[in-house]
Order: sequence, then structure tokens, then C-alpha cells
Amino acid sequence: MKQLRQSHERPDVRTMFDRVAKRYDLLNRMITFGFDSMWRRRVIEEADLSPGGRLLDVGAGTGDMAFTAHKKEPAARITAADFSYGMMKKGRSRPGGNQIPWCCTDALALPFADGTFDAVTSGYLIRNVVNPARAFQEQLRVLKPGGRVVCLETSPPKQNLLRPLIALHLKVTIPFLGRLVGGNQAAYTYLPDTTRNFMRPHEMVTTMREAGFESIRYELLMFGTMTIHSGRRPDTF
Repeated sequence: MKQLRQSHERPDVRTMFDRVAKRYDLLNRMITFGFDSMWRRRVIEEADLSPGGRLLDVGAGTGDMAFTAHKKEPAARITAADFSYGMMKKGRSRPGGNQIPWCCTDALALPFADGTFDAVTSGYLIRNVVNPARAFQEQLRVLKPGGRVVCLETSPPKQNLLRPLIALHLKVTIPFLGRLVGGNQAAYTYLPDTTRNFMRPHEMVTTMREAGFESIRYELLMFGTMTIHSGRRPDTF
């Protein structure tokens, strides 16, 4: 496991993820009603990874996205990067975890050479970084010309008839499950807060475009509370 590079992340957030690592996957399934696995498969499909291609999953956590990519394209070379030792330790203990290179690093200062990867993916990363624009600039930098970036993120609930139910799920259900299953209500109060205060999908598009990506598009999921954004590094940059 490679060592952490200079960190621009909040140490309290890193500590929080270390503490919830043991039950993180189970809580994700419960909070999303099991749909998160399907969404990650959709992300990997969008990444369009070829046999032998190189994929970087940033904010990999316990490796769900990386394992999904490995299952779909076993011949691909996949690297999982995260800033939480606890999350990666949990990921490495999973079946097949020792077959994936893990790198403990900051999403705002990736320790990879320019143009290294064919695709970069992330799941629920951008809402947890202090500088989303910088995170996308780093992802652009490590992509090969023509390479793709795909990220799964939350989205603030829309103003519609379902908004009260979604708000109840965010404010009450998720913190309750965090305390009951994960033993950490504070963490699962923080995470819904990041959803409510996060960029809207069109704002994410603007951020990605300003970072240098082209052909940006997004797909709304789960009544508009989740999104998959994708973009492409220009052939000349």
C-alpha cells in the first residue's frame, strides 16, 4: 500500500471514515435500498474500460467500485486510491482485495504521472473534498488524452411531492441506521448534510467543464437524489 502524499483533506473527515469502515458497506446497502451496487456497475459501463486498460478509482473506500471494475474487466489494471487507511484496510481484507494495488493519497494531489490512466472513477468523493475543482483538475491531469472520467454522487433533493419523504430519510432514517448498525450517528449526520449542501447537477457540469473536460453529461437516479456524471479529456490539452 503506497504512502499518503501531502494532504489537503480535513483530518476529522479522514478519522470519521476510519471509524465507520467496518460497517460502511452494509450501511450503504441499507441506505440506498441495495441500489448502490447497480449504480456502480453503471459507472464502470460508462468508463468503457478495454482489456488491459488502466483505471484509477479515487475515493475508493473499501473498494466497491474497484471490485466492480475487476469483475467486469478482469484483464484491466485497476488502482484503488483513498485517504482513509481504515477503509482501505477493510477493502484489502475482502476476497480478492490483495489483487488490487491500493494507494493512500489525497484526491487533490494524486501521486501519478500525467496521462497514466484510461479512465478515472469515483463514488461519493467530490462532496467530501475541500476543493472539487482541484479534484477534477487532478483527475484530468492523470488521464490519457481521450480518457474518461465518471463519478457517482449525491444530489440535493428537488422541490417536488417526494421532497418531504426524502428529507425524512436524510434527517432521520440515515442517522438512526448509523447509530443502530454502525455505532456512529455523527458520521451519518454529516453524510446527509453533505448531500443537502452539495452542488446541483448542472453546477457539477460547470465545475467539470472549467477543469477542462468535454462531452460532459449526467444521469439522474433515485428520484434525482443521485447522479452519474461523465466527461472526457480532450485529445489535445
